[in-house]
Amino acid sequence: MTTKTISKVPLLDLKAQYEGLDEEMFQAFQDVYESKQFILGAAVKKLEEQMIEYCNAQAAVAVSSGTDALLMALMALDIGPGDEVITTPFTFFATAGSIARVGATPVFCDIDPRTFNMNPASVVEKITPLTKAIMPVHLFGQMVDMDAILAIAKEHSLFVIEDAAQAIGATYTSKDGQCYKAGSMGDFGCFSFFPSKNLGALGDAGLLTVNHPDYIEKAFSLRMHGETERYHHQFIGGNFRMDSLQAAFLSIKLPFLDSMHQVRQKNATFFNEALSGEDLKELILTPQIHPQSTSIYNQYTLRSHKRQQLKLALDTACIGNAIYYPKPLHMQTCFSYLGQLVGSAPAAELVSEEVLSIPVAQCSDAELYYIVETIKEWASSQS
Repeated sequence: MTTKTISKVPLLDLKAQYEGLDEEMFQAFQDVYESKQFILGAAVKKLEEQMIEYCNAQAAVAVSSGTDALLMALMALDIGPGDEVITTPFTFFATAGSIARVGATPVFCDIDPRTFNMNPASVVEKITPLTKAIMPVHLFGQMVDMDAILAIAKEHSLFVIEDAAQAIGATYTSKDGQCYKAGSMGDFGCFSFFPSKNLGALGDAGLLTVNHPDYIEKAFSLRMHGETERYHHQFIGGNFRMDSLQAAFLSIKLPFLDSMHQVRQKNATFFNEALSGEDLKELILTPQIHPQSTSIYNQYTLRSHKRQQLKLALDTACIGNAIYYPKPLHMQTCFSYLGQLVGSAPAAELVSEEVLSIPVAQCSDAELYYIVETIKEWASSQS
């Protein structure tokens, strides 16, 4: 296959996500405009019903962002000063930031360097009498080893808040043979609909799934400043409501989500096969998926101890790429008060210096071959 006509491959082309949807999107805008229900309303209720079915959750609360979903889960559990929440240092800032914002202490465990997800053995090591919850992150589109996490949580009477911001539609098959969706196994699941996500809104939006019946009503109340009836507040909540327009747009895109996952999975399979040769194994590691998980490949992330050289080769070839995440959270200045120094999460520190994500969504065959050719040419120059 010729790749001579390829001059640029973006990391993500949002235009491709919306091809053929203009008429439905404009109609959705008109419907919401004419309804004059611009916040919550029928469009939000419809999306919540769709997400209960899609995620196999007990309840779904549409909110203003993925970060706010995390905050609401913590607030629902009354987690605050004096409490500890165990999470991963290799993730987007909002995960640990939400813990700190409610006054609790984020405690960072280490990760599995191949799957990039939290290492259950490290979680056990971090449990103290102050631990109240575990917040696993289903990073880059695949779920954590949830059998292990849920067993730990049960043994120590801990809550589980799934940060599924990058994993809507990802699955995990438990040891009992049952297949679960991201956000359906923990007490709460937190999703982001940031525009670059597999299911992206046209702005900020998020969702909280609630699988613990004792907290469903409270979650809805927290979304509206803790209101239980008009102007009566049992809790201190926040303004976490989703705009009707975002809900209407997401409802249109949701039926296409699984087919978009399949494209990413097909492209990832191509990369896994094309980049696994003997000539590359000393320079590149392709992502490893846990045997009980499927990945929706929110990102396709390589590891290389020569990352900067690889990144330069991709940049020169005008192939989009990004580093998620160059500095683990326990090494961030704002968390220095925790005293978790360099060396306290060695696997996370290692992969933060080696990871590099490449395009995986909506790539043509020619673009896929162009990416592989570029990487192989770079690898040949390193020998």
